[in-house]
Amino acid sequence: MVRKIIVVGIRHYEDPFYKHVTGANGPPAGCGHQRNRSLDSVLQRIPEDMTPTSPEGAPLRIPIEVPAPRLALPPEVPAGSDDSGIHTPPDGNDEERPQLHATARSRESLDSGNPEDTEKPPDPPDTVIEVPTKTIQQAASDTSRNKDFLLRLFESKLFDMSMAITYLFNSKEPGVQTYLANKLFSFPFEDVDFYLPQLATMYIEMGDVADVLRPYLVYRCKQSAEFSLRLAWLLTAFGGDGKRSKAAKLRASILGEEIRPAARRGHIRSQSDASGLRLVTPPGRHLGDLASGRAFDSGCRCGEQCSCGAPRLAPQTQFLNALTNIGRRLVSVPDKERRTERLRAELVTLDRNLPARVWLPLHQTPHYVLRIPPYAAAVLNSKDKAPYIMYVEVLETDGHEPLPPRLLPPAPPTPHSPPIRHTKSEENLVPECPTLSLYSALDDVDASDCWSHEDDEVSSHYAPRAPAPDSLSQVSAVSAMSAASAASTSSCGSRESLAVGAGEVRRRLADATAAPPPNAFRHDPADPSALALKESWESKLARMKQSSPYGYLTGWRLLGCIVKVGDDLRQEMLAAQLLRRLQAVWDLERVPLRLRPYEILCLDKECGLIQPVLNSVSLHQIKRQSGRGLRAWLELEHGPAASEGFLRAQANFVRSAAAYSLVSYLLQLKDRHNGNILLDSAGHIIHIDFGFIFSISPKNLGFESSPFKLTAEFVDVMDGESSDMFAYFKILILRGLIAARKHCEQIVHLVDTMRMGGQLTCLRSSSAVSSFRARFHLGKTEQQLEVLVDKLVKDALHSLSTRLYDNYQYYTNGIL
Repeated sequence: MVRKIIVVGIRHYEDPFYKHVTGANGPPAGCGHQRNRSLDSVLQRIPEDMTPTSPEGAPLRIPIEVPAPRLALPPEVPAGSDDSGIHTPPDGNDEERPQLHATARSRESLDSGNPEDTEKPPDPPDTVIEVPTKTIQQAASDTSRNKDFLLRLFESKLFDMSMAITYLFNSKEPGVQTYLANKLFSFPFEDVDFYLPQLATMYIEMGDVADVLRPYLVYRCKQSAEFSLRLAWLLTAFGGDGKRSKAAKLRASILGEEIRPAARRGHIRSQSDASGLRLVTPPGRHLGDLASGRAFDSGCRCGEQCSCGAPRLAPQTQFLNALTNIGRRLVSVPDKERRTERLRAELVTLDRNLPARVWLPLHQTPHYVLRIPPYAAAVLNSKDKAPYIMYVEVLETDGHEPLPPRLLPPAPPTPHSPPIRHTKSEENLVPECPTLSLYSALDDVDASDCWSHEDDEVSSHYAPRAPAPDSLSQVSAVSAMSAASAASTSSCGSRESLAVGAGEVRRRLADATAAPPPNAFRHDPADPSALALKESWESKLARMKQSSPYGYLTGWRLLGCIVKVGDDLRQEMLAAQLLRRLQAVWDLERVPLRLRPYEILCLDKECGLIQPVLNSVSLHQIKRQSGRGLRAWLELEHGPAASEGFLRAQANFVRSAAAYSLVSYLLQLKDRHNGNILLDSAGHIIHIDFGFIFSISPKNLGFESSPFKLTAEFVDVMDGESSDMFAYFKILILRGLIAARKHCEQIVHLVDTMRMGGQLTCLRSSSAVSSFRARFHLGKTEQQLEVLVDKLVKDALHSLSTRLYDNYQYYTNGIL
């Protein structure tokens, strides 16, 4: 039996595997399968148990809808077709397979959404064709089966967070969006947190996605104060000025602490770890007041899951505001040497409010800040800005241990007073301070930092102490403190206790008069940070732990942090995210390329925190301090050219140089002077400062036209252009490009999502994303890619713009 049915814009054709419905013009060129949303939307309005014909056999009118654009499909998904653009092959046994309850619920979630509320466009002129009834029934059956394919992908082990973000961004169907947002609850927190900038951007720019994302974001905010602040900072950095937008309301709810964890039943407030004076102080009374000594004290003793009503986020925001305000004040100091002095004075004031239940958000391990040694900080080399690096002593904890009392390096006693350890704290019971090193104690002791914030309250109980008259008395005092013990307090004041063995005196004199090693850095007033950065992390860690009053604690750790104010770190955050993704791809594909991604945290649009790269100095500092070339420096650090140490460092140099060369080409990195290229203690090259990527350059001059920076010095480290190491360098670039283009869509989608709203200057060009995708050269064969890599290396090595830009940086900023 054949019925005449009026169908608009639909043609039927046979597929070797199954019947597929396409547009009137057939499948597009180069693709045999095209998603058809018009038919899907119609079939969603028809119950599955109903034949799409009228009871009287009258012609059925089907409204046509404008089809949505195709989705960018991940390369891992095999060919096929369904209603959401996911290509999977059909399975003939689906009708026999029993359906699980979860699948039924998932289908109901996918079909949620009210098609009755959508406005229907007017029907175009009708075309009468003869379609068998069985054909319509088969089309409905295929569509139902395709929904099963979609659910099978969503519930399979192959479905990861990257695919969820891709389909959440591209899908316009409420049911699919709701299902994917609920799917976030099943992913590990660290997987979701990697895509938090993309989630925040979609929440800001896509209202329908914001509605389905809000339950998950609120859930995570109730679970973690750190996640709450990270989300609030991203909404601040990428949000607009609209006070009534959904993003602004969520940010206000977070910072206003309207979203808090539920109170725990049977909670008993723990005993305060502060003095009795602090117990009678209302919680949060002195928040933000650095002069009070309680600027970061909320009065809460509950830990992470707070239920006492004290401010949960305010202490952390005040702590970070204090750090960024220091950077703003340093800009007004013209001289770099005075900037460092001003920085240390500011940190002394801030340190009087520690320990406190605040943390460095760059580091994932739960911890609290104990102390910020002022004299370990330094202002970094910058012409217009004043970024600075500081080292923070923290205590790793699960959030339930009480904070230790405030301890300070002891002030040197007078020659006639017994050398008993005399530290001021907020309690009388203070654990014994560890033995202090002679030199490190003198370096870290600051006369203005020897009193706590309760000076006025306890000064009447202590007689004023005069400082030691000369350096010799200071050395004797510190030696006495190192030799003192609780069991021999009566003998600590005698002169015999101050005696030092002759062998120890000779050793100390030899250390003091010994010539510095040839690779040591000297103090440079034009670059005060060079001396601090050159010291190895292991040496710095041991020295500062020995001199710290908290070094005896089991969970004591030392962390580094760079505070940068006045620069837009949002682009650097995106670049660091791309570097981590590329490194994960190369590890998966087993390509021995090495990047050093580091954490970047945007606090707002013009300031943030950066994780320092340990055991590394810039090429500019190497040349300025040693006066040697790059290869000569590596031989000085690692041994002669034929030694095992040098060959290991050379291999590390080649692998890292190839990795950053490919990254520079893909991301179009600019401003590649020797101050932005580091060399670590193992020989790896590390690029920093990704403020100019994709379509922008310093002052928008577009001067650097080289694919990446490859100088004659770099080639000299590789033993020349005709060497095996140079050939290995080109092979690594080729292998890295082949591996990266396998995951091109996942990498490009990170950038495509961040284009919304036009917040990033580097993505405002209409061709930024398309040009980024084109640099993966998806249409080239491996032989063509090999020719391309040879050309890129040749152009970079003989680039005139690279040499001219280095000369420009030398004459304008003094960068060698």
